[in-house]
Amino acid sequence: MNTIPKKNVDLIIPVYNEEEIIKHTHARICAVIDKLPYQFTLYYVNDGSNDRTSTLLNELNDSRINLIELSRNFGHQAALTAGIDASKAEIIISMDGDGQHPPEMLQEMIELVIQGYDIVQTQRIDKYQPSSLKKKTSSLFYKLINKMSNTKIVQGTADFRAMSRQAVDALKEMPEYHRFLRGMIAWTGFSTIILPYQPDERSGGVSKYSLRKMLSLATDAIFSFSLVPLYIGLSFGGLLLFLALAELTYVLSFWIRGETSTLAPGWSSLMFIILIVAGLQMILIGFIGVYIGYIFQEVKRRPVYLVKKD
Repeated sequence: MNTIPKKNVDLIIPVYNEEEIIKHTHARICAVIDKLPYQFTLYYVNDGSNDRTSTLLNELNDSRINLIELSRNFGHQAALTAGIDASKAEIIISMDGDGQHPPEMLQEMIELVIQGYDIVQTQRIDKYQPSSLKKKTSSLFYKLINKMSNTKIVQGTADFRAMSRQAVDALKEMPEYHRFLRGMIAWTGFSTIILPYQPDERSGGVSKYSLRKMLSLATDAIFSFSLVPLYIGLSFGGLLLFLALAELTYVLSFWIRGETSTLAPGWSSLMFIILIVAGLQMILIGFIGVYIGYIFQEVKRRPVYLVKKD
């Protein structure tokens, strides 16, 4: 009697200084996947941890674990990319190693991919922190990026998602250095279903996503998916040009009427206009400089991450 081969599923789990919870996280994942009729490989991507995370992962002695050691801390998006690049399965699921992405959802996510969805994107529904600063800034960011970009990203989406092989192969065709995977995956346009989830509390340790890292990710998203900052500068330039023309017309009217003697000395207004124009020019040049900086980093073709060899 022929048996139907099990579908292969790869789990991509970036970790950074998670020695307090990594064993608990792995045990919780195993408690779920051990009951599922699939062949799992767990790609733990150690993103330059300086604690015992790597040692503890090696001590787990689980043949399903494939540990990828990055040479330094390249960041969450780069670590996810390293795992995605290494994956070979038909279905790939990315999730964080801090225990907040519930592994109990894995079966439903896999079944949805098998049903034909290329992307099963989870959406964070945090009922217990309705007024938190992080939630407010996150909401503002998604509203801003959706206004500025043609790529629409559902508010509250996380890097907890399942993807088909087709979606992963398409993602690997985008080797850009500044990576905002939520936007890149949405940009592909493959069939997607949104799956809400309630995040769990961290079982230990603290969040590694600092304000600086969140701002860096937001900057990558805005400048990678939108030219609106340039258009804003151009619009203000056009407005100032119109105001300058209006002022010129106003001054000429005094000359035509022969009332130039009633004109007040123009030093203050002149300096005011010069300062506004100069400030606008600096802002516009700054926007252009950011885009040029992004181009410069892209053309160098540096790798997004480096893997340590054993």
